[in-house]
Amino acid sequence: MKTRAIAMVSPEQWGACNPLSRTMLEDSGVKIIRNEQKRLLVEDEMKELIKGCDVAICGAEPMSAAVMDQSPGLKFIARCAVGLDSIDLNAARERNIGVSYVPGANADTVAELTVSHILTLIRGVQLGDKLMREGKWFRVLGRSLEELTVGIIGMGRIGRRTAKLLSAFGAKIIANDINPDESINAYLPIEWVSKKRLLNESDIVCLHVPKTPATINIINADDLAEMKTDAFLINTARGGLVNEDALLNALTNDIIAGAGLDVYEQEPYLGGPLSKLDNVIMTCHMGANTRISRARMEIQAAECLIAYLNGDHIPRIVPDSEYDLQIAMKNL
Repeated sequence: MKTRAIAMVSPEQWGACNPLSRTMLEDSGVKIIRNEQKRLLVEDEMKELIKGCDVAICGAEPMSAAVMDQSPGLKFIARCAVGLDSIDLNAARERNIGVSYVPGANADTVAELTVSHILTLIRGVQLGDKLMREGKWFRVLGRSLEELTVGIIGMGRIGRRTAKLLSAFGAKIIANDINPDESINAYLPIEWVSKKRLLNESDIVCLHVPKTPATINIINADDLAEMKTDAFLINTARGGLVNEDALLNALTNDIIAGAGLDVYEQEPYLGGPLSKLDNVIMTCHMGANTRISRARMEIQAAECLIAYLNGDHIPRIVPDSEYDLQIAMKNL
């Protein structure tokens, strides 16, 4: 088949879970330029990879104005993920480059990882594992979700799924959102509260908001001081939502009991001070990294790219207006 477009595909695991996304592109006449490094690319590597490409599929790799400028013929970017903070959307608009994303594709898996972090912390699994490996038999006394209050900041797709899972364990759910959707109360037993009250009353605080200028450092030193001393903070959303210096201080000075983190201000997070603490459990931005979630995101990204090439309606297009974008991002 004649080549219709050259596509940069930067996610390092593209096609590993399901080859359909790759064959979809190839069957549509797309020549694929792959990331062969098998790791997250940095900006300079993205600049090299994108040269000569008409379209692109990207994950968490930086899609900056400088990267876009390396390929003057670039017309479309399909984001193989939910968040858009790795793409300079203003630069894309200025260059008339369309952008799509895959909202909801990873909601279940991120919610599952959130619950996994919660259960690990409240039952002391990380401590029990450590003691067993040291040859010590000590039964850690934990807590059950049925006796705890979980506060969720951000009740979009992932926040709602997290609330649903936790409700099944008998946890009390309180929630905060910039625009509460009270229709959720028809199927989820939650109470809408102020952020201050949520921090004061929650045994576990979970973040499920996108990273925007308004949400950077949404949890700072003052917020951590509002939490219970035996409470846990969970962030499986985006790095930058929590001020890491303030969190380090809170964890080392018994201001809160512990934290479960999947995302960080700077990624990859390798050997930083938080990794030295016993009351922190850490994973490497893998909330969406299950076979079914990866395959779903890749196939949906390929669908958007093919729709663009065919001149069809593009599903899951990123809104042009800032207002519409904020509404869309709220519901991630």
